Amino acid sequence: MVTRFPSVDEHVEGSRLQLDIWHPECWTLEVTDSAPGGLLGHGVYAIDGKATGRFTAYGRSVDDLEELLAAIEASPLTDEVREADQHYATDVGTPDPENATTGLVVQYELTNSINDALVSRGFIPDEPVRMTDGREYWTVVIHEDRATIADRLDEIREEKSAIVEVETVRSLHEGVTNGVFRTDCLSERQREVFELARTRGYYRWPRETTAADLAAELDVAEATLLEHLRKAESKLLDPGAV
Repeated sequence: MVTRFPSVDEHVEGSRLQLDIWHPECWTLEVTDSAPGGLLGHGVYAIDGKATGRFTAYGRSVDDLEELLAAIEASPLTDEVREADQHYATDVGTPDPENATTGLVVQYELTNSINDALVSRGFIPDEPVRMTDGREYWTVVIHEDRATIADRLDEIREEKSAIVEVETVRSLHEGVTNGVFRTDCLSERQREVFELARTRGYYRWPRETTAADLAAELDVAEATLLEHLRKAESKLLDPGAV
C-alpha cells in the first residue's frame, strides 16, 4: 500500500496523524467488532514478557457494558482482565457522556500489540486510542519528514500484517507553534469558547470540566457551546477549513 500525503513542505518539524488501523490477533478489534460499546486505550507496557494495558470500557447502557466485559474476559486473546478503581472510569470523555464506563487492566500477548511497532518508529500517541467497530483509531505525532513517515508506516504494515490508513496528516507548524495552538484563525466567539475550555481543563486527561459546565459558565445551551467548540477544533487542526 502506498501512503499519499498532501503536497506540502517536506522540511517540517513534524506531523500529527490520525490513523485507522486493523491488525490480526488483536483482542480489542475482536471484541469491539462483536459486542456493543468500545474501548479507550491509555497505555500499553511490557511486563514479564506480556503486554499490560490500561483501558476504559464503555457502553450506552450497563447491559451493553456488561456484554462487552464478558466478551473481553471470554476472548482467547486475553490472559487476565481486572477492573480498575471505579473513580478512574469517571468523566473519561467517551463519545457519549451518558455512557456506562469502567476502568480495566488487561494482560495479553506482547506480540499481538501494535503499540511497540508504532512507538519504536517514532509514532508517539498524542491522545487515548479509540477502539470501536473492529478498528483502532490512533492520533500520533512524529518528528520526521513525510517520506520517512510513509516508509515507516509501510514497515509496520509488513511487520504486523496490518492495514494502516492515514485519515488526516497535519504539519505541526500548521496551527501549532511550540505546542500552542494559534487561535488567530478563529472567530471571536470560537476563540472565547476554545480558550475557556482549554483553561478549565476540558482537554486534560481525565477532563477537569464538562461541556455542560462550560455552557453554564457562558450562559449558552450545551449544544451551542459544542457547535462553537467543534468548529474551533476543526479550524485549529485544519487552518484551511471554512
